[in-house]
Amino acid sequence: MSEDLFGPLFVPDGIREAVGGRAWLQAMLDAEAALAIAEARAGLIPAGDAEAIAECCDADRFDPEEIGHEGRAAGNPVPALVKALTEAVPGDAARHVHKGATSQDITDTAAMLVARRALDLILAEVDGVASACARLADAHRETIMAGRTLLQQALPTTFGLKAAGWLVAVLEARRRLLTVRESGLAAQLGGAAGTLASLGPPGIRVLQEFARELDLAEPVVPWHTARLRVAELGSVLALASGVTHKLALDVVLLAQTEVAEAAEPSEGGRGGSSTLPHKRNPVGSVLAAACAHRVPSLAETLQAAMAQEHERAAGAWHAEWETLSDALALTGGAAAAMREVMEGLEVRPDRMRENLDATGGLLLAENVTTIAAEKLGRLEAHELVEAASRRTFANESTLREELLAEPALREHLTPEEIDAALDPEHYLGSAGAFVDRALDLYGKEVPA
Repeated sequence: MSEDLFGPLFVPDGIREAVGGRAWLQAMLDAEAALAIAEARAGLIPAGDAEAIAECCDADRFDPEEIGHEGRAAGNPVPALVKALTEAVPGDAARHVHKGATSQDITDTAAMLVARRALDLILAEVDGVASACARLADAHRETIMAGRTLLQQALPTTFGLKAAGWLVAVLEARRRLLTVRESGLAAQLGGAAGTLASLGPPGIRVLQEFARELDLAEPVVPWHTARLRVAELGSVLALASGVTHKLALDVVLLAQTEVAEAAEPSEGGRGGSSTLPHKRNPVGSVLAAACAHRVPSLAETLQAAMAQEHERAAGAWHAEWETLSDALALTGGAAAAMREVMEGLEVRPDRMRENLDATGGLLLAENVTTIAAEKLGRLEAHELVEAASRRTFANESTLREELLAEPALREHLTPEEIDAALDPEHYLGSAGAFVDRALDLYGKEVPA
């Protein structure tokens, strides 16, 4: 499969392993072990039998690919796994394997365990991105650059504020990931049709102990065909990957040759080209964007799978397994790539100032208009400054020269007032305060 060639490019090994076949298999076995332990606590099976079952629930004893091949006949891997586990459990304890559960109980619970373990890894990468953004915001709170709207220079801003904007977006995504991690993952145990009939009166007790053993939320009722949890998880992953995509896009644009205001780290041959020796490509951001591009469609598949028939879905449930794994892996891959980028980002303040000055002061036209409006009225001031701006373009001059050449403006504004109005350091508004607010939020939400 191509995952052996392309997978390592996009997703770190640890995250790939956390959502891979062996991880799923171990999660299913963890569910089987927890089921036996829960049933022993409820008095349904002997404690010794539960211990014997749990001791055999080690994925290294089984072959995921073989289980997958054998599971094709049943449409899911659990029957083949139960058969193999039963054969591995010694003595009478073997007859209690998978007691009272259905295949979906084990697979859904495994999905929650896989998601939780993957989310821990994703959150570690997200925390790394947030830390790097906070450092950049603090270090560059006074680094002036051009703010851009519709890819055109608009007003002066600071790179610190740009990084603060990144930081807050990352923190908002982090908050949603944590919410799902802490309260959105629930155990699944309902038996063949959601009644736990085969367990008799202790059924609810078994569910309670099952969820407690796995440290998953205890659902009010089985959620075999109520798939909000899975769909919500997909949506949150799409949001988190979307945030990393925004950061990646900004870095790609800042790293363009003609802009050159930032560059990705280049040690170890990063960013090289197979044919152009001079290239320094923003490969980290490119890989993050590639991962993030794919997650929304995966989340859409999980949303579409919410419509399921009666008490067991005919295909929609089956469509979730690999989709969820891919969404987790790619979100983690995007976050990991952006962590590397942000931690090693080369910021170029001199180039930022050079680009800001490239328009000859036009970025301060709004400020000049505001000051002139106090003496001329807003409409007349706007028309005069707009005309001076057009002449700046046409004459390839500076806005200062064209403002001083306008009698109506020269009559009311001294050269010193015009110079002050054209100083970008005096037209940054609340940029510094916004940086402080972002860093304060970071300090409250991310433990030191």
